Amino acid sequence: MLGIESSCDETGVALVDAGAAPTVPRLLAHALHSQVQMHQAYGGVVPELASRDHIRRVLPLTHEVLQQAGRQLADVDAVAFTRGPGLAGALLVGAGVACALGAALERPVLGVHHLEGHLLSPFLSADPPQFPFVALLVSGGHTQLMRVDGVGRYQLLGETIDDAAGEAFDKSAKLLGLGYPGGPALSRLAQQGDAAAFALPRPLLHSGDLDFSFAGLKTAVLTQARKLGDQLDARKADLAAATEAAIVEVLLKKSLAALKATGLRRLVVAGGVGANRRLRAQLDAACVQRGVRVHYPELALCTDNGAMIALAGAMRIQAGVEQARAEYAFDVKPRWPLEELQGA
Repeated sequence: MLGIESSCDETGVALVDAGAAPTVPRLLAHALHSQVQMHQAYGGVVPELASRDHIRRVLPLTHEVLQQAGRQLADVDAVAFTRGPGLAGALLVGAGVACALGAALERPVLGVHHLEGHLLSPFLSADPPQFPFVALLVSGGHTQLMRVDGVGRYQLLGETIDDAAGEAFDKSAKLLGLGYPGGPALSRLAQQGDAAAFALPRPLLHSGDLDFSFAGLKTAVLTQARKLGDQLDARKADLAAATEAAIVEVLLKKSLAALKATGLRRLVVAGGVGANRRLRAQLDAACVQRGVRVHYPELALCTDNGAMIALAGAMRIQAGVEQARAEYAFDVKPRWPLEELQGA
């Protein structure tokens, strides 16, 4: 299975070898190009520039992956691509290339949900999970808790009602003048600060449900930064640490609440924020204390990548929830709730 990811600002291509279920597909090779440097000058992703860069990168990356894997295009049995959610123009690049390859090779193609790719990505790790489990999905503009009983069997337990955790990291970093992308920069700076230096809010921490809200935290960071005024530079590391601590505490407590509500003993964390060191350390400690297994993607597969798309496509076929088809008309879904896959 060849996988192509082009939902936002990273072009990813990968090849996985999928046997019969329950064998987990094996990653043969993957390659990734990040557009971060290109978008830095604008302080965020410019959709048109992102789309054009995907056009430039996707075929060279495909050749690179095939070379790494020691395979030829003729060896590809099916092609998976990210159908959504994401930027419409960027999605169309991956979809168009995937369907063109499928048509040229006379191979079937399969449109994959970007978030399902993240959700299943820990199956490529050295410690893959087993169904069922609770999933904390923290990717870009998405923060969700899901009950996962199998491929395509997802129950939404809670989600953000405004900003996602990743947006809270990025927007807070921008308020602190840390540039783009802000989340990783804020986390690095936080390692030098005192998380107890500022009392920042933990929105919806005691709401009694599993929903999230991070917009109020961003406003609190802005208010505190203005109060500091000329002292901000000297206290920036402390404010970064306090911001990270607030986000992590909410994610931790809500995840533990989801485990308690479902009675499940296994947690999967997926998405870019899942690479955060503080989050991993606190989840690991809390889950050990409670006898819960926690699983993460490999660090290289936390961000958007083609491996998770190839994997998700292969696992959907293995599970019999969908078939790749030799039909080459395509569309994309910039907005596509993950729960719509239920029962597919």
